[in-house]
Amino acid sequence: MQEFSSLDGAILVDKPAGPTSHDVVDAIRRRFQIKKVGHCGTLDPNATGLLIIVLGRGTKLSEKLMGDDKVYEGTIKFGETTNSYDADGEILEAKPVPTLTLEMLNEEAAKFIGDQMQMPPMVSAIKINGVPLYKLARKGIEVEREPRLIHIYNCRFTDYSAPFGQFRVACTKGTYVRSIAHDLGQKLGCGAHLTALRRSASGKFDVADALPLDMILQMTVAQLEKRVMPFLKLAVNA
Repeated sequence: MQEFSSLDGAILVDKPAGPTSHDVVDAIRRRFQIKKVGHCGTLDPNATGLLIIVLGRGTKLSEKLMGDDKVYEGTIKFGETTNSYDADGEILEAKPVPTLTLEMLNEEAAKFIGDQMQMPPMVSAIKINGVPLYKLARKGIEVEREPRLIHIYNCRFTDYSAPFGQFRVACTKGTYVRSIAHDLGQKLGCGAHLTALRRSASGKFDVADALPLDMILQMTVAQLEKRVMPFLKLAVNA
């Protein structure tokens, strides 16, 4: 049996806003000359927080780790609807924001808890006939999407200062938090979009145990090895 190396496993990265998840993978692959590098759950470019990076033979566990439940914290702006459901998109409609309170927002947020069929946004990486939806969206083409079954365990606002609401949501993999923001805005009649998002947990892993990407890229291979969670330990806990 082939022995595992000290770089077969996973590291926890606190992704900054800006780079894509693939950019993070590519930067780590180049910096440490590791042939196989992957990530467990895409974060949008402007989203921050926990990104599990698998290395070497650790990539064999990517599907399992990707399937874990997630926890996010973020900010929603009410009164504006965008085509991407977040601040990166074009504003399609602006409406006055009704008088809202934290209690009112949480009453509406509670209605999202449980199983539901969620419509993915057009600006997403889901492929239709091999073409990512976001490429069609850039051309102004909108196509029918298949709703996906998701489960939201908890969705709660922690603060509201018009027109911005701070929230926390725990959900299954594949949940588009942008869609929650959009759908909530539609229910309130004023529209809304996501302005900030941070993944704080994925399965048993927490962003508190992650290191910023720039700090990781400044490490030596020996220093990185000390941060790697070994493949066998991951496999047992997976």
